[in-house]
Amino acid sequence: MKRLLVVTVFFAVKGLQVQAQRSSDVVDYVNTYKEIAIREEQRSGVPAAITLAQGIHESMAGKSDLVIKSNNHFGIKCQATWKGEKVYHDDDARGECFRSYEKPEQSYIDHSDFLKNGTRYAFLFQLDPANYSDWAYGLKKAGYATNPRYPQILIKYIEDYNLQQYTLIALGKLSPKDEVLAGGGKPVNIGTGVVIQQIPVGPKPVVDYPIGEFKINRTKVIFAKAGTSLLGIAKQFDVSLKHLLDFNEFSEDEDDVLAQDQLVFVQRKRREGAQEFHTVLPGETLYDISQSEGIRLENLINYNRLQDQGEPAVGEKLYLQEKAPEMPKLAKDVVVVVTPTPAPAPPVVTPTQITPANSSAVSGTIHIVAEKETLFSIAKKYSITVEQIKEWNKLTGNDLKIGQELVIYKN
Repeated sequence: MKRLLVVTVFFAVKGLQVQAQRSSDVVDYVNTYKEIAIREEQRSGVPAAITLAQGIHESMAGKSDLVIKSNNHFGIKCQATWKGEKVYHDDDARGECFRSYEKPEQSYIDHSDFLKNGTRYAFLFQLDPANYSDWAYGLKKAGYATNPRYPQILIKYIEDYNLQQYTLIALGKLSPKDEVLAGGGKPVNIGTGVVIQQIPVGPKPVVDYPIGEFKINRTKVIFAKAGTSLLGIAKQFDVSLKHLLDFNEFSEDEDDVLAQDQLVFVQRKRREGAQEFHTVLPGETLYDISQSEGIRLENLINYNRLQDQGEPAVGEKLYLQEKAPEMPKLAKDVVVVVTPTPAPAPPVVTPTQITPANSSAVSGTIHIVAEKETLFSIAKKYSITVEQIKEWNKLTGNDLKIGQELVIYKN
């Protein structure tokens, strides 16, 4: 027992040290690349806050092996049209081809062009660039990432490190002299009619969870403190780190230490909740609810028709065991209204929507891969080609996983 206590304390202290170092790495990253992100927003229309958040996440704040080898901050793969330098790196498969750049700025420019010129991302440029929540969920809807928590990851970086201010500077709604330090908390009152967040506001509900292992919805779970090492938890409960990440819907490139106190499941959550319904409390997100109810996030989203729709409003009733008759109301935008003296607006390039030939608009849907389905059978179902599915979802092979989300576009 004493040995287990010593090991747990060691991982907690070590985790706090790593967390502090990574936070410092993120601040350094923002300070290094914020000017490039601002220029790219003015040139292409991609919000600087979104660009920086993606860069932080995809490159591990500039510390990933791929960035060190190639200056590729956004993990963009070669694809058939790429004529530049290349490097090979293990990702979804071994030895995949990634674009390589002489300077980091070239990676930022290519990232903007990748979004601006991609048909499936065209609808993003019709969104308000100051609404980072819509952009984060829009990227997920367009198939940029398969991680179901990708929007929340971007939003958390934007809010934790005050990245929204760089979008506002690019839009001329904030003077550069009013910039606040990155990492100082959620965005301050710095704009005129600016959407600050779209997550249910208010403090999260405080629950006095037991110490050590207990069960929620007949599934083993612990309540871990911020700074706790996920690897330490995996070793303590004799599960692989990969399985632990999967049980809790963490991405494999997520920080090894917890950024906040939270429930961590050491068994796979169930497809249905123990109760029929859950009423959304102030401060709760879909992920929080999936953890507190011990239900898989994907099932919670599907039951309530919330695929890529955003967070539910406080007080809404969510279904935990069957399909809801209709989608719940969504959290409303929080708008800050002030009247500062506006700074001179820099020129902003307004992107034009790109649509395929002989098409006036493009609409998309998400297909959830079922058992025994193949790329061929899915393509046949939607009267499209296998190559189109692979292109839209950045697939390099033909293997699919049950439950995998595929974006499907139809004219």
